[in-house]
Amino acid sequence: MKILSKLSVLLVFIFTTSSITAQKNIDPTPDDVILAKKIRSTYDKDDVAILESTENVTFDLNKNESKVIVNHSLNERLMNINHRANIQKYEFYDSESKIETFNLKFRNDKNTNYYVADEFYKDKDLFYNDARVKYMAVNFPIQGYTYNYELQKKYEDVKYFTALYFNDEFPVIKKQIVVTVPEWLNVELKEFNFEGKNITKSQTKDSKNNTVYTFTLSDVPALYKEEDSPGRSYIYPHLLVIAKSYKIKGKEVTLFNATADLYKWYKSLVDLMKDDTSVMKSKVIELTANAKTDEEKIKNIYYWVQDNIRYIAFEDGIAGFKPDESNHVFENRYGDCKGMANLIKQMLKLAGFDARLTWIGTKHIAYDYKTPSLAVDNHMICTLFYKGKKYFLDGTEKFNSYGEYAERIQNKEVMIEDGDKFIIDKVPMATNESNKEIFKANLSIENEKLLGNCSKSYVGESRAQFLYIYNSFKSDKKLETLENYLSKNDKNTHVSDIKTSDLKNRDAKLTIDYNVDVANKVSSFDNEMYVDLEYMNEYKNFELKDRKTDYEFDFKKNYESNVNLAIPAGYKVTKMPSDLIVKEGNFDIAITFQKTDKEIIYKKSFIFKNAEIKAAEMTKWNAFIKNLVANYNQQITFSKQ
Repeated sequence: MKILSKLSVLLVFIFTTSSITAQKNIDPTPDDVILAKKIRSTYDKDDVAILESTENVTFDLNKNESKVIVNHSLNERLMNINHRANIQKYEFYDSESKIETFNLKFRNDKNTNYYVADEFYKDKDLFYNDARVKYMAVNFPIQGYTYNYELQKKYEDVKYFTALYFNDEFPVIKKQIVVTVPEWLNVELKEFNFEGKNITKSQTKDSKNNTVYTFTLSDVPALYKEEDSPGRSYIYPHLLVIAKSYKIKGKEVTLFNATADLYKWYKSLVDLMKDDTSVMKSKVIELTANAKTDEEKIKNIYYWVQDNIRYIAFEDGIAGFKPDESNHVFENRYGDCKGMANLIKQMLKLAGFDARLTWIGTKHIAYDYKTPSLAVDNHMICTLFYKGKKYFLDGTEKFNSYGEYAERIQNKEVMIEDGDKFIIDKVPMATNESNKEIFKANLSIENEKLLGNCSKSYVGESRAQFLYIYNSFKSDKKLETLENYLSKNDKNTHVSDIKTSDLKNRDAKLTIDYNVDVANKVSSFDNEMYVDLEYMNEYKNFELKDRKTDYEFDFKKNYESNVNLAIPAGYKVTKMPSDLIVKEGNFDIAITFQKTDKEIIYKKSFIFKNAEIKAAEMTKWNAFIKNLVANYNQQITFSKQ
């Protein structure tokens, strides 16, 4: 198989190379090479640039199905700005869209005949979906080499065509977006992140009295390839395309003119469900029979779904928006966020509670429900109405405690079902204090080792994260994994006598107590002893180099470390490390040392108040990290009395 694979690759390479070399007048001109070098000097991290990119959007009406069709075309001129480059051109489509043209041509307008693959899109986070992708491998043999790319795509229903972005995978020298709106269609082009961008706009009428909107932007950088960044709707300039209504035979048909229209469509999908709750009735009775309070009943149901229903992402046509029937999720023991939310709702209703489906856009999405678009949300949870309060239950958040909410949905608007009406509310926001993690150590020096007992405690999302990671390991590896975690995989640190609180209880504070033996931190010369008290090294390697976007943590962090070191008998402290204190808009850090008659108290506090480090704070953050490393490298000096 390996020989065949290599032979296939070789044949493709020979075919591609021969087809290119056989063509005439496709090599770059001297001006092309000069231009490529100039662009490369600006975009030195990119191999390919798009010289010109024009997107055209037009609309047609499918009168038989009463749907507005979107015709989306894209024309690009691609140039290699490095010595050579190999890229993939690709385009996704699904059951609501189709690709009519996907082509690459040489500069002389002849087809390249690159092989085009067409297959289902595979993603480790998706259990099943209807997304397909067309793609081709493209070779740029020399600097300045160009291709012309053509795409024509059709959306069968305008509601699925949501946004137009100016940025691309590669830098774009000139970007133009043209949207032609016929008289019979009412469309809003809602602008996002235009501030500070030199985007020119015009509005004209063509010969058919269509309104033509043209947006132009020059020197558009490539999409940032940075992890833990805000969602792209926060960062990049783009247009949301909101089709509000259309006219046919003098009658106006409403699409998504207001939030109520969005809810009406969502509710129409919910009304298609045929839940058979009889299959889960006995399980609900079992979970609530011995519960002493209503709150205990709620927790038993909520936690059972968290523990027993495997989360999968399921996107397949209308099923990407319609919740699965609760009986299917219950019997299959898996479901997506919509199916899990519906199961929680139906089980709570069987237990006599008022529970409702709830749509929400996670922290990844910039919009709220003032914008009637399918782009406004990407998640579903269940809202429990109990004793005059609302509780938001997310079955996909494993080990999340009842009444606590994940950072990704905090302070986000929700749309709660309420019969033919709906309720707009917000998920409460927690403080960093609610996620506090505390480390304590009482140490002494024996035989040039640090010995002592330690403890860790976790609440809120720090607890949920620990439980999620801990329970992801195989049962026979849990103790070994926990030892490695506590020792930070340091061969000089030995952990023993581990005792934990109930690791199945997601409501109580989680605690871990253990003994520690740390070598290679104490050294003695003549009458002096040198101690490196730092062995946890929190955030030591957390420099964020050359970053353009905000860094986002999983949750608001509040970490506290308290290490007490007994002063060895017969010694006195002659040198102490210096303190380090930093206070910025999004992070407060304090590293302090204190000496008493009997011990040295070493304290560290890392607080990330808003679960982020802003791009504007990166310089200060990286300067802090250098100071932190220097601080960690300081030693305590003891001298014999």
